[in-house]
Amino acid sequence: MIRPSLIAALLLTAALLAPAPPARAESGAAGRPVATDARLVGDDARTRLIIDLSASADIKAFTLADPYRVVIDLPEISFQLPEAAGREGRGLVSAYRFGVLAPGRSRIVVDVKRPVAIDKAFVLDAVEGQPARLVLDLTPSDRKTFLQSRAAREGDPTGAIASTAPPKTNDLPVVVIDPGHGGVDPGASGPQGASEKEIVFEFAKRLKEKIEAGGERRVVLTRDDDTFVSLPGRVKIARDNAAALMISIHADTLQDPFGVRGATVYTLSGKASDKEAAKLADKENRADLIAGLDLSDEPEEVAGILFELARRETSAFTAQFAKGLVRELKKAAKLNKNPLRSAGFRVLKAPDVPSVLLELGYLSSKEDAKLMMSEAWREQATQAVAEAVDRYFATRIAQGTPGR
Repeated sequence: MIRPSLIAALLLTAALLAPAPPARAESGAAGRPVATDARLVGDDARTRLIIDLSASADIKAFTLADPYRVVIDLPEISFQLPEAAGREGRGLVSAYRFGVLAPGRSRIVVDVKRPVAIDKAFVLDAVEGQPARLVLDLTPSDRKTFLQSRAAREGDPTGAIASTAPPKTNDLPVVVIDPGHGGVDPGASGPQGASEKEIVFEFAKRLKEKIEAGGERRVVLTRDDDTFVSLPGRVKIARDNAAALMISIHADTLQDPFGVRGATVYTLSGKASDKEAAKLADKENRADLIAGLDLSDEPEEVAGILFELARRETSAFTAQFAKGLVRELKKAAKLNKNPLRSAGFRVLKAPDVPSVLLELGYLSSKEDAKLMMSEAWREQATQAVAEAVDRYFATRIAQGTPGR
């Protein structure tokens, strides 16, 4: 009787040796290798991802948890795969996505249904009419082994590399989290000693932990303690760190007879979406005056055509993230009746950094204040924001616009 494992191995080998479909391109822009086709074969005992390449390339593969993923880093590739590539899974794989991660670097992210082990990860050279082929073999594992596994596996003698080591921290896209207020600027206050500057700082620290847990992004806080940072200073931190995204966190008060409450996501606009948004922006924009800063000599932002082009692109990415953030927050937190708004917030004015202001809730609402001081609520809400960040970057990678 032939063992099922042997049958699976034979099927995987057959898939690897099968004739390749006609390649659509010899090489991409600037001579980059081209990925022309991709397929999944195998079952829950062993799953193989095969990607046809126009030229060989070194790769590094590693695993990430929560959610379970396998990541393959490789030099910049021109992906000319079928439109449906990666949308459907097979065996241990639920889906995969791909795109340019940064200049000179590409990434393939494989979503897996359970903990897995990277059994093999290598690239075969082109030979006898067959294209070069990237091969990833996955087998079942358990969570403990998945989390502890750090060993590298050498691939084919061609020099391909498979490694569980994550990319260098300095190469990761940067997310700037801006806990509003601080120091001499206390922000809003609420019942039972609720303090805006303390609530948003605790939220920002927890959110930083969650975003960095996946090993795919680096987080920079605009303040690490109870200190004051000016509004231009917060924007400068984002730009100096070449941030791919900025999230400014607040928890304000509004004197509203109808008891306004719930989380709200704000984007930048020259004209406020409503009177409520305009009042809030005006209040937040006075933070530097509260701290006693002289703004009369504040330099103007760079002007001109390039500035406007950058602003338009940034605005589109901002809107994309803001909508996704509202979607994720809806699952974990009470939202405002109008959760997506816009106004002229000065802290969102970096022309080249997609930026949103997240109002966690309103300290003028007893219900919101109680929630925002709750550890359980903070855990749920930060998880929702972290997932929105993950989905945003996954979409940008798939679009070939991963940020910095």
